[in-house]
Amino acid sequence: MNTALRDAAHRTYRWLAGRRLVTLFTMLLLVAGTWAFIELADEVLEGETQAFDEAILEALRQGEGLGEPIGPSWVRGAARDLTSLGSAAVLVTFTFVAAGYLLLVSDYFAAGLVLAATWTGQAVCMALKTSLDRARPDIVPHWDDVMTASFPSGHSMMAAVVYLTLGVVIANFVRSRPLKSYCIAVAVTLTILVGASRIVLGVHYPTDVLAGWTAGLVWAILCGSLVGMLKRRHERRKAAREAAS
Repeated sequence: MNTALRDAAHRTYRWLAGRRLVTLFTMLLLVAGTWAFIELADEVLEGETQAFDEAILEALRQGEGLGEPIGPSWVRGAARDLTSLGSAAVLVTFTFVAAGYLLLVSDYFAAGLVLAATWTGQAVCMALKTSLDRARPDIVPHWDDVMTASFPSGHSMMAAVVYLTLGVVIANFVRSRPLKSYCIAVAVTLTILVGASRIVLGVHYPTDVLAGWTAGLVWAILCGSLVGMLKRRHERRKAAREAAS
């Protein structure tokens, strides 16, 4: 009996220790991400990053008037294709498809969270753009139409918000660790490709994209943490009902 109790206590301690580590790591990411965005915004507003930003944009172009990409001729077309993955039309489509699936499996909270994360993330992004009001790059020709301010990159931030949030939500539905890792890896890859394409197209400075990634990551972590917390609560209640019956 004493051995069984010790084993149970040891398993409980290990579970709690692991959960505390996960919670601590999540909090550290949130704090670090928020701090990084604030510091980056401060540096941008003071003009400290301008030389770096312009050097990167110039390094990616060649030819008269810096009107051609370095490398193969298809780079421009590929960048335009990839940047569409962060467009409003594509992100809204992905969001509604994912929300529809979650509704069909009766996970109404997760569906609502995905929709709320997208719309509130867009509102935050536009508020940041309006308040910081950084001009778009003017040292290279733009290869895409732009209408809003430059900092942070809306495509980069919203790609992070939507794809990372969906990746975390989907990962919570699968038990296999390789599948969880795959979901997160796909979400991260799509986010990176969208942000990189904005720099190649010359419509954003690198720091715009970095700020978009950072803000989107913080938003996705907040949403993912909420999904995980409520999922664990649901599983505990389900287990308690099964045990009672």
